[in-house]
Amino acid sequence: MSNIEAWFHAFRLRTLPLSLSSVILGSLLALHKGMFNAYILLWAVITTLFLQVLSNLANDYGDAVSGVDNDQRSGPARAVSSGAISRTAMRNAIIICAVLAFVSGSWLLLIASRQMESTVILVFFILGLLAIGAAIKYTIGKNPYGYQGFGDLAVFLFFGITGVAGTYYLHTSTIAWPELLPAAALGLLATGVLNLNNMRDIESDSISGKRSLVVMMGIENARIYHTILISGALLAAVAYTLINYQSPYQFLFLVASPILIQNMWVVNTTSRSSELDGELKKLAFGTLIFSITMGLGLIY
Repeated sequence: MSNIEAWFHAFRLRTLPLSLSSVILGSLLALHKGMFNAYILLWAVITTLFLQVLSNLANDYGDAVSGVDNDQRSGPARAVSSGAISRTAMRNAIIICAVLAFVSGSWLLLIASRQMESTVILVFFILGLLAIGAAIKYTIGKNPYGYQGFGDLAVFLFFGITGVAGTYYLHTSTIAWPELLPAAALGLLATGVLNLNNMRDIESDSISGKRSLVVMMGIENARIYHTILISGALLAAVAYTLINYQSPYQFLFLVASPILIQNMWVVNTTSRSSELDGELKKLAFGTLIFSITMGLGLIY
């Protein structure tokens, strides 16, 4: 593997569509309300991409340093643990991505802040710093929260509530409680992706001392938990649609339901962790389809 190939491998580009789902849905919700700003969408996408790549690089580095990446791990090989990228180079890349995320996020806030009160601007600035910190602290440092079972909560908050509702607010400078329902739906689906990842790696995580929520609850409870996450996302979307019902097109998001239902079926019937890696890709793709179709259904 060449150095360039190693870096692209470390960026884990397949995770980017999932991270963009919340920005897409939040922006389409704003477009539905007639308060869409293309510049906000552009810089929200750029900031989200920097944050996701930052998270991926930090995860690669942190798991290598802690020893979580080992021969028992079922997922694809990581750049640092395989020796393709040095620890020093990865640390430098993490710093660069953190700076880029901060700069682009600040510019995004500047664009969106023209109609915001100073208190709200401060809240979003703090949220941005927390997002950067969360991306790094997931696997890096003393007692990383990803090793203590709090990764699911962080994903729900940043991929769902903050990602969707926060993007919507940047466009509209307002928010009502019903918009928290599609935000929760995206958060639950994103948490489902993390849960699949942790189910796949349960054996290696247990050996290395990484106490993910799956390790804590066991594989059987993780299957039940996964079903609750995906079902809860569909129920939240249906509830939002019924509250704001105007057209049958609003149920367009059900196009993604076969992917989500099939995902639940495989998770609850397979005994091979190798099959879960393929389901990770399918659920991430299904989440993106869910996001786009839910937004388009509102517009049309």
